[in-house]
Amino acid sequence: MSAALNPITLEEFLAWERAQPERYEFDGIQPVAMTGGSFRHARVGTRMVVALANRVQPPCEAFGPELKVITVGRVRYPDASVVCGGSDEDADTMAPTIVVEVASPSTALTDRRVKPAEYAAIPSLLVYCLLEQERPLITVRRRSGNWDAETMEGRDSVLELPEIGVSVPLSEIY
Repeated sequence: MSAALNPITLEEFLAWERAQPERYEFDGIQPVAMTGGSFRHARVGTRMVVALANRVQPPCEAFGPELKVITVGRVRYPDASVVCGGSDEDADTMAPTIVVEVASPSTALTDRRVKPAEYAAIPSLLVYCLLEQERPLITVRRRSGNWDAETMEGRDSVLELPEIGVSVPLSEIY
């Protein structure tokens, strides 16, 4: 016998999730528990947050995975992000300019196929970066480039983010 799935609304999810001690993403139907990451995942994500935080200038600000991004009927927690412009300091959601995800074996398919479309629907978002955790490889999608994927590979490469006036050598991330 299979259990019937009772979808919840985005508003119901947000009210429920804000009362939980753990973080959950929302896939448009139900909460999805955020699982623990690996050492490599945490290292790459943390190094990216630090690199961005050390380079961005006001009115932009870099953040780690603590703030929610509401996409089209879904909720995501990117590994790193940059927000430019006014923000509600009491909010737990943001309107990002840059979003960075670190691919994990369990999330890679969603990170590569689902999230680009979700993030492209956010009006404030200019760049989506997907970092591999196993090797120095970053896939970048830009609003100005019609969301086509471009890649940077190797420790000698540099991630150029002219949208926020920042360049990040991959050697700082990997």
